[in-house]
Amino acid sequence: MPSLRAPLNRHDWQKFHRDAFAAQFSEPEAVFRGSPKEISKILKALPDMIAKANDPQLRQGFQVHLGETKNQVQRLEQVFRQHGHEPSGVNCPAIDGIIEETNEIAGEIDDKTVLDAALIAAAQAVEHYEITRYGTLVAWAKQLGREDCAALLQQNLDEEKAADKKLTMLAESRVNRRAA
Repeated sequence: MPSLRAPLNRHDWQKFHRDAFAAQFSEPEAVFRGSPKEISKILKALPDMIAKANDPQLRQGFQVHLGETKNQVQRLEQVFRQHGHEPSGVNCPAIDGIIEETNEIAGEIDDKTVLDAALIAAAQAVEHYEITRYGTLVAWAKQLGREDCAALLQQNLDEEKAADKKLTMLAESRVNRRAA
């Protein structure tokens, strides 16, 4: 492998990147590490968000997404099984922080219409994180030649993008207007 101190030509850079990628992400645990634990935290947070939501469409949207998230867990477990491993995870300070911030904000807001707007903002923070995460996992799975895993992860990514779009439409069409 070329030294990082020496200038790299395009071929050397591509080889370095490919070798570093393969070394870092050759094991399923390294590629998908954290994902099951992150989603389990989201699964635990969603019922609280459902209970706090006042707008019927927002509540229903959270309920639908709770079901989708349960299916996403099953798909992640399937990805691990395809690799012959049990799902595992690591603590994720990013998702912990988003959930903690959501709980703090929700506890400080008395106005129910403002609370709904804040819940949408918090849910979108989670969606954007998941979109980033699944997008990366899809790309890594494809890079590793695991189209079977990429297809499962793409389903999760598509659901997250759709949920984000629905939240935006709900916020712009009614919730934000009521909260203003």
